[in-house]
Amino acid sequence: MVISMGFIWNFPLFCIVLCLFSGVLCSVLPRKWAKAVSYTLVILVMCMSAGVLWYTCTMEESFVYMMGHYPAPWGNEVRAGVLEGIMALFFSVIMILSLLAGEKALAKDVEESRQNLYYSLVNLLLSSLLALVYTNDMFTAYVFVEINTIAACGLTAIRGNGRSLVASAKYMMMSLLGSGLLLIGITLLYDVTGHLLMSNIHQAVAECMASGTYSEPLTVIIALICVGLAIKSALFPFHSWLPDAYTYSTPSSSAMMSSLVSKAYIFLLVKIFFRVIGWEVISSNRIVDILFAFGLAGMIMGSVSAIFQKDVKKMVAYSSVAQIGYIYMGFGLGNLEGVMASLFHILMHSAAKSMLFVSLAGLAEASGGHTTRKELRGSGFRNKAAGVAFTMGAFSMVGIPLFAGFISKILFATAAVDNSVAKMTVTLVVLAVSTVLNAIYFFRAVICIYTPGRELPAKKTSLVFAAAMFGFAALNLFLGIFSDVVMDGIRLGMQMFA
Repeated sequence: MVISMGFIWNFPLFCIVLCLFSGVLCSVLPRKWAKAVSYTLVILVMCMSAGVLWYTCTMEESFVYMMGHYPAPWGNEVRAGVLEGIMALFFSVIMILSLLAGEKALAKDVEESRQNLYYSLVNLLLSSLLALVYTNDMFTAYVFVEINTIAACGLTAIRGNGRSLVASAKYMMMSLLGSGLLLIGITLLYDVTGHLLMSNIHQAVAECMASGTYSEPLTVIIALICVGLAIKSALFPFHSWLPDAYTYSTPSSSAMMSSLVSKAYIFLLVKIFFRVIGWEVISSNRIVDILFAFGLAGMIMGSVSAIFQKDVKKMVAYSSVAQIGYIYMGFGLGNLEGVMASLFHILMHSAAKSMLFVSLAGLAEASGGHTTRKELRGSGFRNKAAGVAFTMGAFSMVGIPLFAGFISKILFATAAVDNSVAKMTVTLVVLAVSTVLNAIYFFRAVICIYTPGRELPAKKTSLVFAAAMFGFAALNLFLGIFSDVVMDGIRLGMQMFA
């Protein structure tokens, strides 16, 4: 038992390296073999991530694995705690469900000769996601940020039509701007502290704050890193790349990009807040007030933009801008309750938004490939599994009880009550307005898919698609009904972070 538990310490590195190797391997394999390797890998990563989560919950402590068994600055480290285990497990579950649900659409949208490259990009994307979750080194984080960017751009462009290529180019330009700002911030941080390992930087920053030195450079560093990752995660007003990238990608790509890519950048930002700079420094800095303001603006403007969309897929894409605003608003509250609410919202939004995108693909297939509200009329009857899944996702986004979105909004409201009167009042008002706006465009879409329209034949739902919809529905209900269990894990993980 001691040997097996000690062996779990290798799992984070195994996951990252296996995904990298598989990404290279799938690029030269035939389509069927690439698909089999990718599915097997994601399931294996899911099992290893569950093992990491079980170990850290049982031991109630995190662990650090030194690659090559050399300490910094010669060696590198990965670190795993409860939060890392939750995110890694959740990311792998979302990815396997997204691949299963979008399998039929992938065969139609992507040329057969390119499909092995699609799975190669998926493996590279998963590798970068896991590296951002587990790494304890800032430079390694930056390297995998770039791998993540390249993989996401490839997943957007792989359809090969004009719109997807333009969307990929827009995403690349905005993402490179964010990466550049992040790199400048890391460079300045290294110049001030002389370290790249997160724990060592944290100690050096604490010494700088105690002595009163480098306070202005540290503020600039925090601002650069926050803006860089805000651009990459599509915080309003840096969201211009998001609608097209999500709308014109394949259904699986849209699901993974909306639920995984942006969330990995946000989780990296949380790690920087707590394990690099220190939450005491961040919460006392006025930058959190700026994040708070932009988060509130995103909550409203994202929803307003979604209301005016006739294309339901673009409507769902714009709603992600509003949901990213929720997360940054939680950070801006400046207390631990707000951060924990944001972490839960990451899980909620990932589960609901990926289900919305892939279920919408099923509704579109039953409507002649169209995604406008007019053309989708009656599609909920023609593809019952997709209709039910879309409705459940919409209910969660609005915040109907029993669904995870309801818990998210309760957590944000509770965190706001424990804050200053000004922030509490503004947060509660914007939460209420945003919820009403969410209800307007999501309920309108749900009513539309169950409104009789053109007489089209019902589509036979494949067993794989139905199973994926069931998995998404179960995941959303689990987060809503067993939110206490999830929050206990987040709370324990936050204690390990601190």
